[in-house]
Amino acid sequence: MLSNLRIFAVSHQTIPSVHINNICCYKVRASLKRLKPHVPLGRNYSSLPGLIGNDIKSLHSIINPPIAKIRNIGIMAHIDAGKTTTTERILYYSGYTRSLGDVDDGDTVTDFMAQERERGITIQSAAVTFDWKGYRVNLIDTPGHVDFTLEVERCLRVLDGAVAVFDASAGVEAQTLTVWRQADKHNIPRICFLNKMDKTGASFKYAVESIREKLKAKPLLLQLPIGEARTFKGVVDVVTKEKLLWNSNSNDGKDFERKPLLEMSDPELLKETTEARNALIEQVADLDDEFADVVLEEFSENFDLLPAEKLQTAIHRVTLAQTAVPVLCGSALKNKGIQPLLDAVTMYLPSPEERNYEFLQWYKDDLCALAFKVLHDKQRGPLVFMRIYSGTIKPQLAIHNVNGNCTERISRLLLPFADQHVEIPSLTAGNIALTVGLKHTATGDTIVSSKSSALAAARRAEREGEKKHGQNNEAERVLLAGVEIPEPVFFCTIEPPSVSKQPDLEHALKCLQREDPSLKVRLDPDSGQTVLCGMGELHIEIIHDRIKREYGLETYLGPLQVAYRETILNSVCATDTLDRTLGDKRHLVTVEVEARPIETSSVTPVIEYAESISEGLLKVSQEAIESGIHSACLQGPLLGSPVQDVAITLHSLTIHPGTSTTMISACVSRCVQKALKKADKQVLEPLMSLEVTVARDYLSPVLADLAQRRGNIQEIQTRQDNKVVIGFVPLADIMGYSTVLRTLTSGSATFALELSTYQAMNSQDQNTLLNRRSGLT
Repeated sequence: MLSNLRIFAVSHQTIPSVHINNICCYKVRASLKRLKPHVPLGRNYSSLPGLIGNDIKSLHSIINPPIAKIRNIGIMAHIDAGKTTTTERILYYSGYTRSLGDVDDGDTVTDFMAQERERGITIQSAAVTFDWKGYRVNLIDTPGHVDFTLEVERCLRVLDGAVAVFDASAGVEAQTLTVWRQADKHNIPRICFLNKMDKTGASFKYAVESIREKLKAKPLLLQLPIGEARTFKGVVDVVTKEKLLWNSNSNDGKDFERKPLLEMSDPELLKETTEARNALIEQVADLDDEFADVVLEEFSENFDLLPAEKLQTAIHRVTLAQTAVPVLCGSALKNKGIQPLLDAVTMYLPSPEERNYEFLQWYKDDLCALAFKVLHDKQRGPLVFMRIYSGTIKPQLAIHNVNGNCTERISRLLLPFADQHVEIPSLTAGNIALTVGLKHTATGDTIVSSKSSALAAARRAEREGEKKHGQNNEAERVLLAGVEIPEPVFFCTIEPPSVSKQPDLEHALKCLQREDPSLKVRLDPDSGQTVLCGMGELHIEIIHDRIKREYGLETYLGPLQVAYRETILNSVCATDTLDRTLGDKRHLVTVEVEARPIETSSVTPVIEYAESISEGLLKVSQEAIESGIHSACLQGPLLGSPVQDVAITLHSLTIHPGTSTTMISACVSRCVQKALKKADKQVLEPLMSLEVTVARDYLSPVLADLAQRRGNIQEIQTRQDNKVVIGFVPLADIMGYSTVLRTLTSGSATFALELSTYQAMNSQDQNTLLNRRSGLT
C-alpha cells in the first residue's frame, strides 16, 4: 500500500494542477487517468499535506494524527485587518500552495466565491487542513463584516483556539470587540497577531495598549518589532532572545535568518529585549503558581538562566487558563512574521484533549459530533461540516441526528481544503470533517452513532445532574448546544422573473437558508409575496447575487425595509367566543385574556395562567393555547410587526366537549389580537451602535450629517491621527450611509454598525411612519 502511495507522491510533481477533489486516498490504486487536470483560476495546489517533495509519511499519520498533535483554530478580526492574507501566507509556508495569493488579485484559497473575489472581503468562513512541523492544523478563516457575525459565531463554537488579527495602526476596532466577546462566550484561548507593522502609522505600543484597555486582556509580549512602518524588517523573539530578519531580496518570505542577540552587534536591542523578557517572566509568574515556584527556587538571582522551554510551557498554561494573551507581530502582506506565528499556534494553543468538554463523559467512546455548517455543492449535494468530539466517522456509516430525531447515512467522508477536498477512509476525535449524503442535517445539530447511544448519554447526564441538585435541564441543553441565531433587522420582497420560476426560487432560497441560518424567508399573508429577512444591506445584496449566479435566476428585489417591533403601554382585558359547527360536531370555546406591558425585554410573550384554570384543562389544551398566543403576537395591530415586551394572562377558558385543539388555538389567537388592538400601542425601532473612523479634517461634516439622522453621539475618541465617533443611530435613518459617508470624506472614512437594542419611537416619528405605510404621505 505504501509503495503505491510513494508512486503517487512522485507522480504528482509531473502534473502541476491536479484537481484535488478526485484524489481518493484510501483507494490507493487510484490511477492517474482518474485525475482531472483542472484547478479553478489556475492556482497550483500541492498534494496532500505531508506529501511535499519526497517527504513520505504513512497514510494513517496524515489522515489521523495523534490527538495531542491536532490544533483547531480560527482567524478572527475586524474588516481589513488582514485575516485572509495571513491565512494565505500560512498555507504557502506550510507547503499547501505553491504561489502566494492576493486578496486584491482575487486569487486566494479561502475566498473562493465570486462575490468574495470581486469585493475583496470574506463572506463565508472557509476551512483548510494542513500540517506544520508534525502538527495537524484545521484552520477556519472567518468574515470580519458585521452582517456575517453568525458565520464567526458558529465557527468559534467548534474551535479550540483562535488567532485574533489586529491592524497595528488601528489597534482594537468595533468588530474586534464583537468577535472577542464571541470568543469569551465560548471560552476560546487566543493569540494576538499585530499585522500590518509595515503600514504608515503602525504603532506596536499603541496596539498593545488598546488590547489592554479596550479588551481588558493582559498582553504577554512574546515579540518586539525591529523597526515600524517603512523601517520594519523583522522581529525579536523575547523568549529565546533571538532576532529574526527576513531577506529583503526574497519575494516570498521563506528565507529568514534567526540569530542570537549579542552585546557586540546589538547592544540597545539586547538591553530592550532583556528588560522585556524579565517583565514577561514576572508577568507569567504572577499568573501561574507552578512557574512562580520554579523561578523562586532556581532562577530568582538571574532570569537569564531560565530555559526558554520552561517559560514556553508556562505561557501555554496561562493561555489555556485565558488569564493572558500572547502577542506577536508581523506583516502578512510583506511575508514577515508568519512562520513564528505558526510555531506559536502549535506551542501555545490547546489540542482537543486539553479542552474540557463536560458532555464527553456521557458519550464515553461513542460518536459525538456537531454539525456547524452546511454548503450546497452542485455535484455532491449538501456538504456538512462536522467537529468530531469523540468516536470515529467512516463512509457508509449510519448516524443519528438528535435534533431532527432522524437517522441518515454518510456516503463519503472528506478533508476540507477550502473549495477542494480530499476523500478519506475515516476520521477520529478532535478533527473537523466534511460529510456527503446527509440530506436533513442543519447547522447546530448534534450527531451520534445511534438513538440508543443518545439515550444512554442522556441517562448518564441525568444521573450526573441529579447528583448536582437536579440540574438535568442544563445537561440536556449542553447535550444539544447549537448556535444562537440573531433576529434579522432588514427585509425586502423578492420576485421571480415569471410565475413558472417560483418553484426554482423557492428551491434556491431553501438551499441558501440551510447554508445561512441568519437568512429568514417568509410569505407575506396580505400580498402573497416572498419576503427576505437578513442582517444588513450587504447580506441581502450577496443573497440576491448568489441566486443569480448559482441558480441562474434573475430575481427582482423590492425596496429595503426596516424590521420594526410593536408593544403596548397599558393593561387591557378581552373576551372572545368561537362557536362553529363542522359536520355534526359543535366546537365551542370561550376565552378571557389580559395583555399587559412588562419592563424586562422579551421577544416572545410571557404566558401566565390564572389560578382558576384547572390543571386537567391545561393538560389537554396548553399547547394549543400557547400556539394561539404566539401566532397572535407575530403580527401587531399597527404595522403587522412582531409584538414584544408583553405578558398574556389567561383568566378563564371554557371548552365544549369534543372541541378540536385547532379551534382553541384560533379562539385564543383572536382574543389576544382583540386585546392588543384595544391597548395603547407603541412602535419600537431598531437602534444601531455606530462607530465612524474619520480624519480630523472631515469630523465636522460627519457630525452634522449624523445629527440630521437622529444620531446620538456618545463620545469622540482619538486613534492615532484619526477621530473615532461612537454613538447610536436609528436603522431607518442609516440606510445607504456608506455612499453618503464616502462622498462627505472623499472615501477616507470607515464605519461599523451593530444592532444595539429596540427603542420606542416618539409620537411624531411614529405618526409619520404610520401615514407613510398607509399611503397617506
